[in-house]
Amino acid sequence: MGFLTYHQLAFIFGLLGNIISFLVFLAPVPTFYTIYRKKTAEGYQSIPYMVALSSAMMLLYYGLLKTNATLIISINSIGCAIEVIYLVVYLIYATKRDKVFTLKSIIIFNIGGYSLIVLLTNFLAERSNRVNVMGWICAVYNVAVFASPLSIMRQVIRTRSVEHMPFFLSFFLTLCATMWFFYGLFVKDYYIALPNVLGFLLGIAQMILYVIYKNANKDVEITEKQKKGNIELNLSSVEDANPCLADHQPEIKELTTIIAEKPVESDKNNA
Repeated sequence: MGFLTYHQLAFIFGLLGNIISFLVFLAPVPTFYTIYRKKTAEGYQSIPYMVALSSAMMLLYYGLLKTNATLIISINSIGCAIEVIYLVVYLIYATKRDKVFTLKSIIIFNIGGYSLIVLLTNFLAERSNRVNVMGWICAVYNVAVFASPLSIMRQVIRTRSVEHMPFFLSFFLTLCATMWFFYGLFVKDYYIALPNVLGFLLGIAQMILYVIYKNANKDVEITEKQKKGNIELNLSSVEDANPCLADHQPEIKELTTIIAEKPVESDKNNA
């Protein structure tokens, strides 16, 4: 194919996928720096890191079953190590209740679930068919992982706020899905390629939502200030006409704030 063979193209996209995936794995570092600085993980959840660890573990096992899957093995080995570090830091600073929940989930979900998959694929599937069985498991699991941002997208539409959906994270996840799609395509590994189609489409949808709603809160704040300003101007005109109201200026200001805020709250509820 032109100057580059399919094997060379697969290596290029796989290498780019490794680099971008590594950056995505490092995305939570500011969050954990905040946890370390505050000496508490209260308000943060461990579920995303357990899910990421589980995904990396299964893809690592899939890569070990395959031949010539060095690029899959390398990034998922690094991913497992990074996610374990995140979970250790979380457990150090989590509340007692969150520690118990996280430890139970790791034992049942990450250790128990993963061990069960390894045992079943080894004892119930023939050696020649283990790669296909594990490939399907990874594909279905990755589809579920890629679909998880749907709840965040729904929240963005409902609240008209992109606070919990950073643009650059969505951008790099889309880029990551693109690289791994082409890697899977060129090595003819459709268990890797097909789930990343969904990842790409959802990433594009997230970026479109970001562009639509990124200024929504600013518009609400401007409208709130305008309404408040108009009410204050009207009340000030009334004060000029009736000087007796000057003695009740604090009450008038409090009433102005309440009246100005009510329509905005109503708009948010309707959204």
